[in-house]
Amino acid sequence: MQAAVASSGPGLAAGADRIVSEASRRRTFAIISHPDAGKTTLTEKLLLYGGAVTEAGSVKARSGRREVRSDWMELEQRRGISISSTALRFEHRDVVFNLLDTPGHRDFSEDTLRVLAAADCAVILLDAARGVEEQTLKLFQVARARGIPLITFVNKYDRPGMDPLELIDHVEATLELAAVPLTWPVGIPGDFRGVLDRAGGAFVRFTRTARGATMAPEQALSAERARDEEGEAWTTAVEELELLEAAGAAWDPARFATGELSPVLFGSALSNFGVRHLLDTLIDVAPPPPGRADADGAVRALEAPFSALVFKVQANMDPRHRDRIAFMRICSGRFERGMKAINARTGKPIALTYAHELFGQDRTVVDDAYPGDVIGIVNATDVLVGDTLYLDDPVRFGAIPTLAPEHFVTIHNRDPGRRKQFHRGLEQLDQEGVVHVLRRGDEPSPILAAVGPLQFEVALERLSSEFGVKVSLDPRDWSVARRVTAEDARAVRGSRWGEILERADGTLLVAFRHEYGLQQLERELPDVALDAMTAR
Repeated sequence: MQAAVASSGPGLAAGADRIVSEASRRRTFAIISHPDAGKTTLTEKLLLYGGAVTEAGSVKARSGRREVRSDWMELEQRRGISISSTALRFEHRDVVFNLLDTPGHRDFSEDTLRVLAAADCAVILLDAARGVEEQTLKLFQVARARGIPLITFVNKYDRPGMDPLELIDHVEATLELAAVPLTWPVGIPGDFRGVLDRAGGAFVRFTRTARGATMAPEQALSAERARDEEGEAWTTAVEELELLEAAGAAWDPARFATGELSPVLFGSALSNFGVRHLLDTLIDVAPPPPGRADADGAVRALEAPFSALVFKVQANMDPRHRDRIAFMRICSGRFERGMKAINARTGKPIALTYAHELFGQDRTVVDDAYPGDVIGIVNATDVLVGDTLYLDDPVRFGAIPTLAPEHFVTIHNRDPGRRKQFHRGLEQLDQEGVVHVLRRGDEPSPILAAVGPLQFEVALERLSSEFGVKVSLDPRDWSVARRVTAEDARAVRGSRWGEILERADGTLLVAFRHEYGLQQLERELPDVALDAMTAR
């Protein structure tokens, strides 16, 4: 099979132009939010408005209703929360969207970190009554650190909530960026009639549909007609926008690109109000894929030979086949099914034969893909999270950060006859990043570490359902962990404040019972470097 981009010859320019052109049509974005802000609902409604589905589903659906495409795990559907990130690909207005749905719950923040490594833009979803909540702020800080442009969608405006001017002030003060509305609500929270579209000055009136399952009818009215029909609600909206404009709330694409400014839209995902405006904004202002910087900071051009970053590994998405999918973001060049790439970590070739376009749990064979696309490689057993795959010109992208764990348990296998399944299951969960699997000295039983306790619940459910293993957990009294080098670990072993734990890949962690122990070790061994972030 020939390389996706030839290294020389008359076809090079044409091939490079095609790659750049196709990349310009891509929008790869993630949605981040606090739990219960409506993220899964918004994901489903974007699919509806993008034409990917004909009827929107709901996690907490009535009997007979369709389930959402993004929450495909049984535990997600039972608990009504997003546990695992999902890739959803669809096309609208000649633009290819790669929507990366993320878990909202704090306990699954590491999965969101991995997704943000593959995204070019993020939508911050806010509850109109609650504004920026703790988890949203943490994810925002991660996105900002990566330099990802951010679009803010104020959700649930059809319910009682903050005054819109108060909300803008709150967003700017909390996130420390300029919040510039592209649409403005007409009507108070709880009496949401539509939005004033700043681009043209028209009023877009929304009409509810039964259970929000189909697109909401919209009626565009001139400013004069809106004033006559909406009266004080319209006048108030116009006056509020005039105040913002006087304060300098002007749209600036350059400041958006650098993360200094976030466009703001108002709506209600449940009622489908404002969803079309968000989709159009993603097309019009969200960035197409840029060239990606490698581990040394050099940018690999879009038209360079094929390269990709593996940001997620997920096993048993299809229980009938017990397969393992490596999710990879195409960073440069053209992917062709069947091509052979090199894994930068191992130096070994890998045949990319079984490649799929992903839509939640559903998948279809994909023959080619371009920068910005997210595809799944089936049964790539020697591929791990953070791996770089490349063709021709060697490259290795930077490691994906993970969070230091805060909860620890010892796990015991209760069925000696399934010892192999127990260890195989733990290895799989560790590779996926569901939990960290650690060892402490000569202790016979492994230790599971996690950001939050819900990760242990997911691990137990999957060990039971996918590997037929029964286990028990014993809590450990550590609550703080830091990464440490092998050299510094020797000094730490002589201290009474921390315990050394080792991950399968050789990463060493120091676990502390409390913050006080961490502080004491820092005073006792000031030359020891303790890193709050690990990496894969």
